[in-house]
Amino acid sequence: MKYPENLLYHPEHTWVKVEVDVATVGITDFAQDELGDIVFIELPEEGDKVETGEIFGTIESSKSVSELFSPVNGVVKEVNTALEDSPEVINDDPYVGGWIVKVTLDPDPGTTDLLDKKAYARQIEE
Repeated sequence: MKYPENLLYHPEHTWVKVEVDVATVGITDFAQDELGDIVFIELPEEGDKVETGEIFGTIESSKSVSELFSPVNGVVKEVNTALEDSPEVINDDPYVGGWIVKVTLDPDPGTTDLLDKKAYARQIEE
């Protein structure tokens, strides 16, 4: 499994890359592997409010349907609409091409409980 150093991880298997006041969000390599072949993703709309730990969409695979939990507080700035036609990109490339949303962060981004690479890897092992 790959867990890039430059990302932070939510315990519910989403990742976030914060750049100034915008956060890019996706699901982890572990999550996509556990889900299996991803066949559908329900995306939020631009302008939707997201809150740390709250559901912002769902992802469906050949095995199950799972909820997507936001790792940050903010407003959806951009949605990866390419996933509507090709959700399997998440299986192939969860950290670059498979990003899900970009969020303009609130003044309190709610990132204090996120895990670094080592802490997330420990959580997965347990």
